[in-house]
Amino acid sequence: MKKLGIICLLIFFANLQYLYAYWIWNPKSGQWVNPKLSVKQGPQKQFEFALSLYNAEEYVDAKREFKKLIRHFPKAKEAAESQYYLGLIEEKLGNLYEAFKEYQKVIDTYPFSERIGEVIERQYAIGEAFMLGKAKRKALGLELPVDNPALEIFAKVVENSPYGALAAKAQYQLGMVYKNLGQYYEAEEAFNKVINNYPDSEWAQSAKFQIAACRALASRGPAYDQGSTKEAREKFQEFILSSPQTPLVNEAENRLKELSEKEAESNYQIGRFYEKQRDYKAAEIYYNATIEVAPESPWAVRAMERLKIMEKTKR
Repeated sequence: MKKLGIICLLIFFANLQYLYAYWIWNPKSGQWVNPKLSVKQGPQKQFEFALSLYNAEEYVDAKREFKKLIRHFPKAKEAAESQYYLGLIEEKLGNLYEAFKEYQKVIDTYPFSERIGEVIERQYAIGEAFMLGKAKRKALGLELPVDNPALEIFAKVVENSPYGALAAKAQYQLGMVYKNLGQYYEAEEAFNKVINNYPDSEWAQSAKFQIAACRALASRGPAYDQGSTKEAREKFQEFILSSPQTPLVNEAENRLKELSEKEAESNYQIGRFYEKQRDYKAAEIYYNATIEVAPESPWAVRAMERLKIMEKTKR
């Protein structure tokens, strides 16, 4: 028991030595100081010290020193620069969402910083990384089951600089993220903002195409209500007429053909239903609609065959 007590005492003194290892006596101030907690004399020296740690890739220590500068010299010009470097450090550490938040603090706290343009570019790049699946939002090392952070990031890029160089592109990418998540109505709203707010941008025509694509995706199949299919066809037709020279025209024409065949299939199946109910007049309307919407499709051929059979039946 006595031996155990001696061991515990040795451990206590060892820990005590560790706790006070960072405290040193400063004769000039007449106080004990901890170098890890103290700040350099003036924001410039503090920034230079923090930057030297950053350049040496000692990111954890650099992060601590930049934060100390902001806390002790919040109105110094070096504070804005320190906040910017906190974002860079989080990027270096692979914490992209945290980097986005640190960059946002530059915009919110130091709106006159010369780094604003670069900050927005970095935020956009982070948004693209999340959009493309190259990054995941994490907490305590675990991936969080949340919607793609790119939604928040692209929205902020637009909000931070609504008429900036990246605004139209970020708004378009916001729509693409919603589309990829299967949130087609939200995507369409985002694409409409590209068209309305940035009509002269290179993204406006592509946004028109994506609106039609979202309408097409919202229509599930021939057994469902085909309102979205018809709307999608109309949107693709509008796109082809308004943008005949764009690279997306061929794809739009292919999508239009697919949608026409889908609508033709739906009309044919409805026609068959009415024919079986001996409601030949209604059946005839839907068979004719099948032929009209996709005259070269297999469904049009079948519809013409059914019309001939019904004509014989009527006799």
